[in-house]
Amino acid sequence: MATSEQASGGINAHPMDQFVIKPLFGGHDVGFLTITNQTLWLAIAVLLVVALMVLPMRNATLVPTRMQSAAELLYGFVRKMVVDILGEEGLKFFPYIFTLFIFILISNVAGLIPTSFTTTSHIAVTGVLAMSVFLTVTVIGFARHGIGFISLFWVKSAPTVALRLVLFFIELISYFVRPLSHSVRLAGNMMAGHAVLKVFAAFVPAMGLFGIIPIGAMTGIFALELLVACVQAYIFTILTCVYLNDALHMH
Repeated sequence: MATSEQASGGINAHPMDQFVIKPLFGGHDVGFLTITNQTLWLAIAVLLVVALMVLPMRNATLVPTRMQSAAELLYGFVRKMVVDILGEEGLKFFPYIFTLFIFILISNVAGLIPTSFTTTSHIAVTGVLAMSVFLTVTVIGFARHGIGFISLFWVKSAPTVALRLVLFFIELISYFVRPLSHSVRLAGNMMAGHAVLKVFAAFVPAMGLFGIIPIGAMTGIFALELLVACVQAYIFTILTCVYLNDALHMH
């Protein structure tokens, strides 16, 4: 089907091919220790985080450089978010929360580079991040409140005991669904936007001189994707703060 479309000058769009994990050094099988395109771009994201946040602050000056100003702006933005939701007590978790935010932000934005690989479009990456948040919140909750942490799921305002029992199981299920919703939201948004960009890109050669139309649309979608990349990092981080707030200050 794709061959006949190419021969007739039709549209040849395979939007999901960009999400395929491939070995970097030959072969087709991906094993546990195989270095893949995903491995490469995860490493690049870490290096970019170091270049953006660590190197500019090594020789910080009273009059900041542009890179130092960007690093301080991101630092202050996340710090204010943590204080607003968790209070001053939550600052002990700031390094963890900030690391999550800056890694997801850089990974999302790096995925917009042509020929790059969007690591956060895979549930294998976002799932690990979400599960780490879930386990951290659960451990902190039981460490701080003991067995009383279970009362987080007991809705005292319900008028009857029977209704409280029903709501207890609903709240318990919703709690364990958090890692799934937390990870799928990020991966789904990143995958959907990139797939749409690939589809519009396939229209460019097929439309000839009128290819300027999908190029214009791609420009708008790319700007929207850049916004989505930033917003999704913010949403993941603010939900992490909200979940931590449940563990620190129940009810």
